[in-house]
Amino acid sequence: MSSSPPPTTILITGATGAIGGALAKAYAAPGQTLYLQGRNTQRLDALAVVCRAMGAQVITKVLDVRDSDALVLWLQELCQQKTIDLVIANVGVNNHIGPDSKGEQWQDIRGLIEVNLLSLMLVADTVIPFMRVSGHGQIAFISSLAGYFGLPLTPSYCASKAAVKAYGEALRGWLKPHHVRVNVVMPGYVDSAMCRDMPGPKPFLWQPEKAANYIKWGLAQNRPRISFPFPLNLGTWFLAALPAGISERIVRLLNYAG
Repeated sequence: MSSSPPPTTILITGATGAIGGALAKAYAAPGQTLYLQGRNTQRLDALAVVCRAMGAQVITKVLDVRDSDALVLWLQELCQQKTIDLVIANVGVNNHIGPDSKGEQWQDIRGLIEVNLLSLMLVADTVIPFMRVSGHGQIAFISSLAGYFGLPLTPSYCASKAAVKAYGEALRGWLKPHHVRVNVVMPGYVDSAMCRDMPGPKPFLWQPEKAANYIKWGLAQNRPRISFPFPLNLGTWFLAALPAGISERIVRLLNYAG
């Protein structure tokens, strides 16, 4: 791990979400340029007002990350105009098996994978060539502690976050010789509308501002994996390390089995 100069140009996808918005505010300061993407125009505009009041230059983009052509075009235009120091691939949605445990619907599963996984991979695939040429840059993937062990309540969400974790870890090893840093962020429960809609207990809940500050610190230190909070991180790590049968019984006892 190594410290690096603070980024001055930061791109955040999913900036209208709880973590994305808190990260934008955490980085907003004089001399900073923020590129913020979201789907909700009103929320994005309100966030931009706050960040500009903190001294940052803010450029917003309203688009749906499932629109691959629009996403690639936007990213390519930005990278051709300016060097992006830090890209935070943050978009995410959730899905679950339902209160009656009937299971997820295929259209919901496909939409979740398009947002949580494919859009993040597309962001990376688009910006990496520019970063490799410049020999500079950092990409942060927002995964989740749910990526350690699949929870029966949220199968496709866990699958998407596990894939993001593995993808980010693989890119870190590939891009290190090119001086491009890659980090995987694995939050636990962070207070948000999406979090509150998720079934099951939510221990060690963090506020978005606390999560953003911890993520910012971890990225500055170039930590390979930025996972929190510690008790939940340790517990979910053990779920992955223990024999699967034991982990399944623990998940059931903790009311995550549906």
